Amino acid sequence: MLQFKIILVLSVLSFITLIDLYTWQAVKTIVKHKNINNAKRIHFGITIGISFLFISSYLFLGLETNVYYRSYVASFIFIIYLSKFFVCIFLLTDDLRRGILWLWKKINPPPPAPVTQKKGITRAEFLSKAGAITGAVPFFILSKGIFKGAYDYQIHKVPLYLKNLPAGFEGLTVGQLSDIHTGSLFDKDSVHKGIQMLLSQKPDLIFFTGDFVNNKTDEAYHLMDHFAEVQAPMGVFSIFGNHDYGDYLQWASPEAKAKNLADLVTVHKDMGWHLMRNEHVLLDRGGNKIALLGVENWGDKGRFQKFGDIEKAQKGISDVPVKLLLSHDPSHFDSIVSKQHQDIAATFSGHTHGFQFGIEAMGIKWSPSQWIYPHWAGLYRDGNQQLYVNRGFGFLGYPGRVGILPEITIFELRRA
Repeated sequence: MLQFKIILVLSVLSFITLIDLYTWQAVKTIVKHKNINNAKRIHFGITIGISFLFISSYLFLGLETNVYYRSYVASFIFIIYLSKFFVCIFLLTDDLRRGILWLWKKINPPPPAPVTQKKGITRAEFLSKAGAITGAVPFFILSKGIFKGAYDYQIHKVPLYLKNLPAGFEGLTVGQLSDIHTGSLFDKDSVHKGIQMLLSQKPDLIFFTGDFVNNKTDEAYHLMDHFAEVQAPMGVFSIFGNHDYGDYLQWASPEAKAKNLADLVTVHKDMGWHLMRNEHVLLDRGGNKIALLGVENWGDKGRFQKFGDIEKAQKGISDVPVKLLLSHDPSHFDSIVSKQHQDIAATFSGHTHGFQFGIEAMGIKWSPSQWIYPHWAGLYRDGNQQLYVNRGFGFLGYPGRVGILPEITIFELRRA
């Protein structure tokens, strides 16, 4: 393991050094001779600082196990070198042009030309400045996504029209949270603000559609008191997402992994949330009843778990007029629910995070998430069935959001 870490660290440091040596050519062209020494100190000083941060996140035990430190260091490095990558594209374009021109002149030497004094900006200076400006765009956008977008909670109000909805449920309000990922959240004040935004809507019922943690139950403990405040008159109902099972870690033993999941079950119970694991409950309002089903994670992409069992969850409720389903992964709806369980009126999911990056403005709705999931954010209809994909409350990996902001959903049930 140590050997792998050393190889990884050396590989990344070599990449960082090569990129910085190459982008130094642009810096030299822009600052010119009079500021060259100061520019060199700053440019390579940043390289040394970044290298130290990266080494410390892998080789110092206290920092290696600090998920916040590693996440922000990795993101900081990614943002900087993604920006420099765009600079390199412009430099490479100029270098290729000059290389082809040099080769052409070697093959077909031109006649001597009179020396003239060129005015204005040189091509090399233009490309260097254009590269620097272009590189500044992703740096600004992704940095803003961390400092502003990560906790910029948005309330989405969605009227949900349901056929055969009993009169007693007309106007019922339902809140939805999904993908909290407590292991990534460190700003408790902002999280508390988001929770209060949800509670201020006074929902009658609240759904949580999975991924309370990243990998381990102990990630949840520092925010349990805050999320225990999430309560509603008709209850809070929750399910597991793919990250909740601890499948992405190597455990000391199967028993340790099983205990981790059992501890997470206890967390839901201690918060007063009804964790649903392939089961249903009947919701009663004014003597009218609808069914709420909650299933384990079922994903049709990659190696995601297929623990969800709708058949088991809906035993004994064939005569209930409306069935609602909590299922973390929207691919469950695409592959199973919409094809085999058309008596389920609406499915509530999460999982995609909307990729935490995209555009939702001026009628444009786009995210790289749509290359993987045809249903990735918002409300979708398929015949008489509906699917809602929540954009997620938290974040994973990149500790921010750009364009696709964290979501709190408020549904109002209406009779179709």
